[in-house]
Amino acid sequence: MKDTGIEARISALGYTLPAAAAPIAGFVPFTVQDGLAFISGQLPLAADGLRHIGKLGADISVEEGQKAAALCALNLVAQLRSACDGDLALVRRCLRLGVFINAAPDFTQHPEVANGASDLIVGIFGEGGRHARAAVGVGSLPRGVCVEVEGLFLLS
Repeated sequence: MKDTGIEARISALGYTLPAAAAPIAGFVPFTVQDGLAFISGQLPLAADGLRHIGKLGADISVEEGQKAAALCALNLVAQLRSACDGDLALVRRCLRLGVFINAAPDFTQHPEVANGASDLIVGIFGEGGRHARAAVGVGSLPRGVCVEVEGLFLLS
């Protein structure tokens, strides 16, 4: 694995890049085509299992939702590292994030929750981390988690 300094930035932000998780259903964790890496939705999975179970606006605060979104983004970068055969220096920029928020019907702070993922991606990749984004409220997410994040990246 080539040392690009990106993992040092991740560490400086207070995180450790985990191993990429295996998918739990009949899909692949990423596809790469014509210099684009499409990363499947990632959940807030930590070494000890899923975290941040519940709905925003009911039993999950915006601050906890931001932490969940950041953890999802960290797992997204772990998958991206696998998509790049371990060389994150191949990442030119993040093009788009899709952030799905398990929300109570009257919850309206989707962008604030999604900022947890966006801020981490920009913190890791700098200007190359600035991206288009969708922050969407949904009625439920896999295993009851409060956030799921997918991404599209441009590779060298």
